Amino acid sequence: MPPVRVALIADIHGNADALRAVLADIDRQGVDRIVVNGDVVNRGPDSAEALGLLLGRDDVTFTLGNHDDLLRLWHTRSETLPPEWFADPFWGATEWSAGQLDRAGLLDVPGEWPLTVTLRESGLPEVLVAHGTPAHYRESLSERTGAERVRELAGGAGVLVGSHIHRPAQAERGGVLVLNTGAVGAPANGDRRAQYLLLTATPRGWQPEFRAVPYDVEPVLRRFETSGLHAAGGLSAEIFRDELRTARSLYTPYWMWTEAHEYPRDERTWAAFLRQHPLH
Repeated sequence: MPPVRVALIADIHGNADALRAVLADIDRQGVDRIVVNGDVVNRGPDSAEALGLLLGRDDVTFTLGNHDDLLRLWHTRSETLPPEWFADPFWGATEWSAGQLDRAGLLDVPGEWPLTVTLRESGLPEVLVAHGTPAHYRESLSERTGAERVRELAGGAGVLVGSHIHRPAQAERGGVLVLNTGAVGAPANGDRRAQYLLLTATPRGWQPEFRAVPYDVEPVLRRFETSGLHAAGGLSAEIFRDELRTARSLYTPYWMWTEAHEYPRDERTWAAFLRQHPLH
């Protein structure tokens, strides 16, 4: 019998072109199952299209990511979100993406997704998969996560898989294999290719392979304009577009910088941030 192969993809972030490239590569690899490890939507111009592509397959299992959850919470004006966000133009891209999903009738779909998925194969360690970690979808998992925390999170699983940080990672921590899938639609490791993790069950154990699939990024960048996302989303959409163009993390360091200095998030502070952290 051929070995069992599982593709773990995540952080698509409304980038349908990257997703199509990855799905085509997955089909060529003879994959048995796809685990979509959160953040299908938001940031990019194609949230509804990306989610529809995945829902149209019968080999897909989902976990809930923070952006999948955010759009539903945003649309309902959930009390779990700071009320001042709803009047802040900086959140225009989130408003636009939530509206796109709502018009497509897909806004509530992620509410059915679990926070974790466990892969079991006879004779092999359990694989525990979560967007961030099993404790929270915003907690980062990487080679920097300490052994004690990894063992606590794994809860007996031999392999712990996360996403969320938008870059691949691999490490052995406290007897647990730690893996991060990297990002399909918004990588942050300087490589614009669509990235995902392929796990193969073999007699030697789970064998990870990090794959990076070339695709043309330029049409996605243009759709920030033609879809209306940039006009509606303003600064946040501009930052998301620059992240896609450079394959760098910009939104999170800018957010942390404004928090540390108690600055507003607007074009003036974004320009000041870029003077300290130029894109080129």
